[in-house]
Formats: sequence, C-alpha cells, structure tokens
Amino acid sequence: MSLQRFSLFLLVATLSSIIAAPVLGDDVLTVYSGRNESLIGPILAQFTEDTGIETEILYGGTSAVANQILTEGGNSPADVFIAQDGGALGALAAAGMLHKLPDATLERVASAALVSPDGFWTGLSGRARVFVYNPESLGEHGLELPDSILDLTGEEWSGLVGWAPTNASFVANVTAMRVLLGEKETAAWLAGMIANGVQAYPKNTPIVQATIDGEVVGGLVNHYYLFRFLAEDPDITATLHFFPGGDLGSLINVAGAAVLKSTDQPYDALALVDYLLSDTAQEYFAQRTYEYPLVATVDPSVDLPALADIETPDIDLSDLADLQGTLEMIEESGALD
Repeated sequence: MSLQRFSLFLLVATLSSIIAAPVLGDDVLTVYSGRNESLIGPILAQFTEDTGIETEILYGGTSAVANQILTEGGNSPADVFIAQDGGALGALAAAGMLHKLPDATLERVASAALVSPDGFWTGLSGRARVFVYNPESLGEHGLELPDSILDLTGEEWSGLVGWAPTNASFVANVTAMRVLLGEKETAAWLAGMIANGVQAYPKNTPIVQATIDGEVVGGLVNHYYLFRFLAEDPDITATLHFFPGGDLGSLINVAGAAVLKSTDQPYDALALVDYLLSDTAQEYFAQRTYEYPLVATVDPSVDLPALADIETPDIDLSDLADLQGTLEMIEESGALD
C-alpha cells in the first residue's frame, strides 16, 4: 500500500501566540474536523442547539485536515480544529498557528498530560492503547499475558497477534516508540513483529472480531472497540489487557481541539472548545463513543480502570507530530505489503 493513501503534514518552526480579547463574531463558525462525522457530528449539532452558534464543518482525516490548515496558513477559514490525536495539534502549535487557551479551559482537564504543556490545545476525550485478547485462546496456547508490547516478537506469540499498520492510532503508537526508544529499536520491533507472523488487518474492528473468533489470541487496538462488541453481545469471550509499568503499549492519546490564530471569531471558537469540555459533551463521549471523559465530574460509562491508574509512558503528546517519518518507517518495514 503506497503512502499516497495518506495525507501528510509538516512540522515547521516554533512560534507562540496569546488569544485575543473576546470579540463576538457574526459569521458561521468554521470547524475543521479530523474526527469522523458519526463520532463528533451529533455533539456539534447539540452545541448549535444549546448556544445558537451556527457551525460549518469540514470533515477529513486528521493529518489531511492539519496539512490543509498548514497549506492555507494565515488565510485559513478555520476557526477551530478538532483532531484525532495530539501529534496533529502539536504540529499546528509548532507552526505558530494556534491561540493559547485560557487557564480556565485547560484546567477543566483532570490530567495535565492530556493538554498542551504550552497551552495551545486541549484533549477532549481519551483513548487507551491496549492488548485485546481471548482468555480461552490464551489458555489453549499456554500463554501468559505479556508485560510489554515489545514481548510480542517472542516465538510463543508467532502468528497469534493482530495489528492494523495503516490505522492512525497505531501510527501514533509507533511514533511514540520512535520518540522514546529511538529509530533503530523501533525499526527492529516492526521487523520482529513481521518476522513473527503478525496478522495484518485494515482497522481495529476486524482485529477484535478475529480475537473473538480465535483467529488470533489478541491484538493491538484502542480500548473502546471492544465495548462496541459488548454492547451487541455482553457474553463475548474477549477482554482488555493494559500493559503495566509505563509500557509503550499503554499509550493514552486524545481527541483534542484548538483555536486557530487566524480566526476572526475567538469568542465563539473558545465557546465551542469550552462546550466540548462541559459535562454534557463529556457524557456524550463516555456514552456514545466509550472513550474516557477527561473532566473529573464525569465517569466512563463502561467498566474501565481510571485514567490515573493506568501506567502510561511519560511522553508529551505534542511530540507525536512526525507521522510522516513513522509512515515511511512502516512502509520500509514491509508491513504494508
């Protein structure tokens, strides 16, 4: 599969900005969304109903939308950018294209690790990388749960693990490996997984299905995919494993939002970001998408460990901006063949 199937964005020089004094805009608020319409559209419609602020929304892949904003530069019509991962937000922050958000907005998020350390973006909902597995299959193969994502290259896991190498969350996870482990060790892990017969799937949903069916013992996915299956059949034989000890396999990423510096409607733009951090919106994310709400006043709607209890790798999500380099590494590894 060629990298031409992906939209790429570039990281440029770091600048800083401070949000302007609020000025109520008369125009429709333009939102560029890297989140799928089925996931974010209903709560954006609820925002308009509750506030009277009309929105016009451009949907696309997160990296494609971020690249479009970078290309448009200061002439971008976007007022708010909603992203599927922290890296895309970090890329726009590094390009000097985002306003700083007020402390009152950032402080709504319970974990400082899930907002920009420089105040340029905020997480809206959390997504945990996990190992979904079938306990019956695990026992049949005489296996124990791995302590690390790096253990999955072991011979005992040969042909028994699924991954989705073109999935954006997987790409972000491998980007985190590059940041924390370095290029050589990350490339060696990819090569080791391929040599060990890892099973490739187009996205996370079929990995979960393959795990339920016993086609693989388990796979690398985002946590919420399993709950979509459980909503249909609570008796399915699959569960989640959170890698311990701050392992890279337990990366927490976010869907997040930022206000564009080019906006002429900073008041309305900030109103949308604040609304997405309201209890109303956070309950929507918890109940509709099974993601982690990020404010302390809302709990997950499904049985999950608290975010604070997950041992996650110590990384600034803004540093996951070089998805281009990761995509090149994945393609060079042969994972897309």
